[in-house]
Amino acid sequence: MMIFCLLLAAFSSPVFAEEWKANVVKELDVLVKSCVVVPCTFTHPKEYLPNSRLSGIRHHFAGREERIYCEDRTQILENFKGRTKLLGHLSDGNCTLEMTDLKDHDNGPFCFRIELPTAVDKFSFVDSCVMFRMLADPAVPTLTHPPTAIQGRPYAISCSVSHTCPSNMPKLTWNRVSTDDAITVAHAANRFGYWETKSILMFTPEEKDDHSEITCTANFNGGRTSTATLNLYVKRTESYNHIIIPTVAAIGTAGIFAVFCTIMVKRYHTWNRMSRLSRRIRSHVSGPSRGDPRSANQKVSKGRFPSPKSPTKFCNYQQGADDGNDYMNAGDHDIYGNM
Repeated sequence: MMIFCLLLAAFSSPVFAEEWKANVVKELDVLVKSCVVVPCTFTHPKEYLPNSRLSGIRHHFAGREERIYCEDRTQILENFKGRTKLLGHLSDGNCTLEMTDLKDHDNGPFCFRIELPTAVDKFSFVDSCVMFRMLADPAVPTLTHPPTAIQGRPYAISCSVSHTCPSNMPKLTWNRVSTDDAITVAHAANRFGYWETKSILMFTPEEKDDHSEITCTANFNGGRTSTATLNLYVKRTESYNHIIIPTVAAIGTAGIFAVFCTIMVKRYHTWNRMSRLSRRIRSHVSGPSRGDPRSANQKVSKGRFPSPKSPTKFCNYQQGADDGNDYMNAGDHDIYGNM
């Protein structure tokens, strides 16, 4: 009983449970005259080891003998000779196929087939075939960029394009030629059967770049090209000055005027105090002013001077009869004497 359980567990393990199964992309948009890589993986029962003995074949769905790829090149259809190649290793379960120089009638469907040379087992994955939609014009690149380019500030533009041929990826170029520009290129899988090539242009816009055109060109395998153009508008740095400069000037003028007014007010108050102090000092020195009410009732006495018509009067003087003859000449008496 124990031996039976061990055998049941062994046959139920993934090694023995694997079956013939392929995972192939169903449809692809391919460019005429370009190339395509068809992703493909498969599994098979492990009793068919070693894997190195597996042989992969691609044939048209209409007939297994219409082979577009085979290790024996003599069995390949004349129209496909030299245009198909197996990229993967069958020992790793990779059956990826490349087809170049695509014709407008290479639409398929194409199916994958496994054969074992020393055995009668042959298996065609007729449920995992691929069809091509033939495109006469290449895909147009997509430009991604910030909405505004400002003078003197770094600016980046991304150009990306989708394709189906990672073995011969499209090359992206820019119409700008400057040693200061930095260009970064990246490749990545987009979705099953499709890849994306991206180029990022980094530069610093200048005034001369305003209203210029920046063009990204995609060069596909086979010679086809497509372009995408951006009309660049550069926002000048000085465009902010029409707001900043008047505002700063107005604030500065208002500040200077306020300082000037403050100084003038202080000087006026200082002059006013000094003027009042000066008037007080003059009023104390010269006495009461005319407007002083205390001096309103005082009478101003006038000095008395002798009238020229009246004779000079002296104390104890009496006019005699001979006074008229008593005229004295100051020169005769020489009152002061000889000096």
